[in-house]
Amino acid sequence: MIMQTTFTKKSLAEEVATMIQQQISTGHYQVGDKLPVEAELMQEFGVGRSSVREAIKQLANSGLLRVQQGLGTFVEDNSGIKEPLVQRLKRSNVKEIDEVRQLLEMKIAENAALKRTAKDIKKMKQLLELRNTEAEAGNAAESIEADIHFHIAIAEASGNEVLADLYKSFAGTLKKHFLKQYTDASGFRETAVLHQHLLNSIIDKNPKQAWHFAALINGHITG
Repeated sequence: MIMQTTFTKKSLAEEVATMIQQQISTGHYQVGDKLPVEAELMQEFGVGRSSVREAIKQLANSGLLRVQQGLGTFVEDNSGIKEPLVQRLKRSNVKEIDEVRQLLEMKIAENAALKRTAKDIKKMKQLLELRNTEAEAGNAAESIEADIHFHIAIAEASGNEVLADLYKSFAGTLKKHFLKQYTDASGFRETAVLHQHLLNSIIDKNPKQAWHFAALINGHITG
């Protein structure tokens, strides 16, 4: 049983994900097998429902599990999967992080331009304003936080829950990467106009322009 006092809620989910992965790798569960229901997993691992759900989501995002509404959670063919996505990201290098960020941010921007709602626009505007305020004040850590939440808001506006979940899973690693890369907020001030153009493209429902400005932003970051 996992001790609730030892781990945070997030690490509890990671611990459960690791143990389920181990059960699969040792043959306790085979490809196509259905996992026990949430209540049984909660009892088996001694954790709450939210930790079980987050663990299942992590493993589903990594391709290890398949969740079918109304039917249950099933083991997928995992011959090429070695570990859950969240854990894999922890040991990724800078080049890998940059490449994943570029692909994700361009695609979510394109999708958001097609599917954003008025509520999405309001949230993105608020976060971009916060990003600009923190950058002008020279607050690097706060600029990073606001920037990541701005892009998460775009991911949520994309209308694709898998893309949004992938970006959220990636956000923690991205934040650590940015904190090492940026010692001041100058880079965030320099890309403020590009981020405004990106937002305007999404508001205007122009997916090509949204992709274009997301690519320019990433080119500026990696250049």
